[in-house]
Amino acid sequence: MTVGIVAQRDNDRAMSLASELADRLADVDASVAVDETTGEALVDHDAWQAARPTSRPVEEMRDCDLVVSIGGDGTFLYAARGAGSTPLMGVNLGEVGFLNALAPEEAVETVVAEVEHIQKTGSARTRAMPRLRASGPGWELSPALNEVVVQGTHRGSGGGGEFEVYVDGSLYTSGHADGVLVATPTGSTAYNLSEGGPLVHPDVPALVVTGMAPDDGMPPLVVSADSDILVELTDAENGVVVSDGRVRQEISPPERVSLTRASEPIRLAGPPLDFFTALGKLA
Repeated sequence: MTVGIVAQRDNDRAMSLASELADRLADVDASVAVDETTGEALVDHDAWQAARPTSRPVEEMRDCDLVVSIGGDGTFLYAARGAGSTPLMGVNLGEVGFLNALAPEEAVETVVAEVEHIQKTGSARTRAMPRLRASGPGWELSPALNEVVVQGTHRGSGGGGEFEVYVDGSLYTSGHADGVLVATPTGSTAYNLSEGGPLVHPDVPALVVTGMAPDDGMPPLVVSADSDILVELTDAENGVVVSDGRVRQEISPPERVSLTRASEPIRLAGPPLDFFTALGKLA
């Protein structure tokens, strides 16, 4: 079997842990592949003592049997883009770690134990985390684990645009705002929270619609995870749709953006996240 490793660039601890993990995986007859970014970083990195693994584009990590992300939530989101339905395990080197449940001191043995379980049973022990898909006329973004943002020209004075937001065909709100953010429960603790949106427990099947600095009252709205959300940017010089802060699509108003739950969730492996402990780190 093959284990993919995505390590945080410019992080000595991440590189050292990736090297140690690669050595241990060799002991259980598992091959290792790293994403191209990790591969480039480890070429001259002193922390990497293991034999150089093969590298591949992050989009090809879905061909592995298990993917391990080592870093913060940003590294996890990057790995998730390429993992598809392949089980993904996150090692937390960040401060909060809502997406990474594994502590670094437990990571190597926990990953190896999961690899041995896959080798014995043919499948990993996972739980599903929903993702959000954004699409428009002639385009579709890769699914977001946290949120999708539809924005006007720019944020602040003189920016933003006129928006209309529909839920299952019914108009929810309209007016001027910097943008509209639609988040999964997982993403409710991230950008959504900073925009005044509510926290949603990860076990709640919901989506959150949050206005970004709206001129008129646009209170955040929690809807069913199966709702069809339509965000129309009706008046702005230009606009952009952003998935998980990384993947962007320029749009030309007036344009409608459709947001629905993706058919392919993330399959998260490893120990469950202690949601309330992670919340305590926000204080």
